[in-house]
Amino acid sequence: MSATAPRLRDALAEAIAFEAEGAPAGNLTLGRGSFDGRQLRVAFIDNRIASGSLGTVECQRLAALFPVASRERSGIVLYLDSAGARVSEGLKALGDFRALYRGGLDAMLGGTPIAVVLGRYCFGGASMLAHLASRRLFQESTQLAMSGPSVLASANGVDAMDEMFRAMALAALSPAARVKANPANALWIPGDDVGEWLAQALVPVKDVSVTLRARHDDLASRLSRGTASRPFESVRRRDLEKIFPGGYEATESDGLILGHAKEKGAQAFAGVVGKSPLDALRAWRFSDAVWKMESAPPGHLEVLLDCATHATRLEDERIVLTEYIAGMAFALGALAARGTTVGLTVLGKAGGGVYVALAAPARRVASVYGAADIQVLPGAAVAAILGESNDVAANFEDYSAAGVADEELKLGIIPGAT
Repeated sequence: MSATAPRLRDALAEAIAFEAEGAPAGNLTLGRGSFDGRQLRVAFIDNRIASGSLGTVECQRLAALFPVASRERSGIVLYLDSAGARVSEGLKALGDFRALYRGGLDAMLGGTPIAVVLGRYCFGGASMLAHLASRRLFQESTQLAMSGPSVLASANGVDAMDEMFRAMALAALSPAARVKANPANALWIPGDDVGEWLAQALVPVKDVSVTLRARHDDLASRLSRGTASRPFESVRRRDLEKIFPGGYEATESDGLILGHAKEKGAQAFAGVVGKSPLDALRAWRFSDAVWKMESAPPGHLEVLLDCATHATRLEDERIVLTEYIAGMAFALGALAARGTTVGLTVLGKAGGGVYVALAAPARRVASVYGAADIQVLPGAAVAAILGESNDVAANFEDYSAAGVADEELKLGIIPGAT
């Protein structure tokens, strides 16, 4: 932990008169605080175990904080120094993080003010939690990204200690770059008054849906100009023919699929499919398609997923890939708040932040028998983090026990058959 980390942590604890409740649970310490006459629910995630990662115990206890704060109409303050979900705990950590993120989404969409102060690390799921907040406070050593430098290096075939690559990665993930990208990010300099920042960060958002839509529209300006997507074309899939036996219409463009079933009241569906990892552009296009449904919300939206992971490219991290992935959850959550029921069907591969962003707003997650392959992260990413990968295949019983899927669809399709 850097020398500045405890100073910011201590400055925050002092500013909110933090009082711990109970003993720490792994990396998590829960408690209460107050600021400017307002009661706060507070959680500190410290880098004590496995890079501050969030395991089942931390996720379950932190998840309980959100509905309590909503009922009390308290503000929430999170301190995050975390590498994300605890990969070593496998599917169980992913399922508990799904539930945790669902709780955070519900609180945010319900208007509960959330302020996030960052330690040194804020990767993966932790970075998604950070973007539930209206404002984030960075310190000089903070690194925020969907993928940390070691994962980025491994994915790009570069030695993690390569000085040139590390310099580029650190520049892309730096607080200066994050503050420049988004005015909701601020940099704390030792000696600064944390209270001044809290006074702004804890202001309730009057119309959450309008604010989230504005965030989405702003993200378009960061995408590379001149980046063109292929036109939508009609597509037929055997799995969709089984899921929608009454017929359907579907179009697909660069891994984004949109359509509706001809039965069940013209049930709408939208999905992320294809072998390519999810980049910022495809995530934004998915969100944009969902936001366009807001003016005439469908009764039900089925989300389809066959995408193993997010992109691990510096180009995407420079524009804060986390915001685009979290944006998918925000769009779905806002649509659900308008009365649409959201379901998720895992057609093939799924995992990590992509899975969480689409599964957290869903009331039900179904996995397709013989085809669904849900992992906390792909083997290469796990190996980059743990030094080894776990290639043991899971089945629906494993998914159900871990909380990553709620039901199984048996479509009668033989995997690998043409």
